Amino acid sequence: MKFIDSHCHFDFDAFQPDRAQIWQRCINSGVTRLIIPGVCRAQWHPLTALTGSQSGWYGAAGIHPWWVAKESNPDGSLIQPEALGWALSDYLNSNHCVAVGECGLDAAIETPIEIQEAVFRVQLEVASEFELPLILHVHRTHNEVLKLLKQFRLPRGGVIHAFSGSEQMAMDYWKMGFYLGIGGTITYARAAKTRRTVSQLPIESLVLESDAPDMPISGRQGLRNSPENLPLIAAELAKLRGVSLQDIADKTQNNTEILFSL
Repeated sequence: MKFIDSHCHFDFDAFQPDRAQIWQRCINSGVTRLIIPGVCRAQWHPLTALTGSQSGWYGAAGIHPWWVAKESNPDGSLIQPEALGWALSDYLNSNHCVAVGECGLDAAIETPIEIQEAVFRVQLEVASEFELPLILHVHRTHNEVLKLLKQFRLPRGGVIHAFSGSEQMAMDYWKMGFYLGIGGTITYARAAKTRRTVSQLPIESLVLESDAPDMPISGRQGLRNSPENLPLIAAELAKLRGVSLQDIADKTQNNTEILFSL
């Protein structure tokens, strides 16, 4: 059976020493394709070079909330959101990407939410203009993000990375064209609410993700996460839903192909 990791930071330095070996283990375990999100301008071109080197790797371009404060002018001042939007548009005009992102809002970081929102808005505009799906980071800001999504009504929707909200919230996103990213959180018994939610959602709304090198699965806390663990997440999802692993593999692969036009 085949799997697609819909969210993996495989370009991060954590994988530099043994990326080729990990990828071979991924293939051996059935993980044959990866979506690698962008997080900042400095990363976009190296990411494109990396994805161009390997069949099955796909890149996105965006500015993650955690990196917003690092986007500066030569004099050190914070770059204007409009300039970031122009840079993103220029990049997408000359480089193939399957999505805009990772972008969104995070209420748990020091960067003021107003600044995050300004940068997020320009990425919403670019995604609409280029008719690309969004890869969304949403942390303690679901109400704010849903409000913005209702304003923009994006033609291609996107995915809510590492979804851990309620069933009602999930359905609100799904009705707007957004899939739910299901990762290692569901392997933890303490994540009862999320486990219950993913067992009830339409299978057509779910995609699998590792978020490697972060979000390790249960039993491997403190270790570098890897996309080769994706089948273990899929197996837990199959158990929670009372279906076969093959069914989860087939359905989530199809969902991811539709979402990113693979």
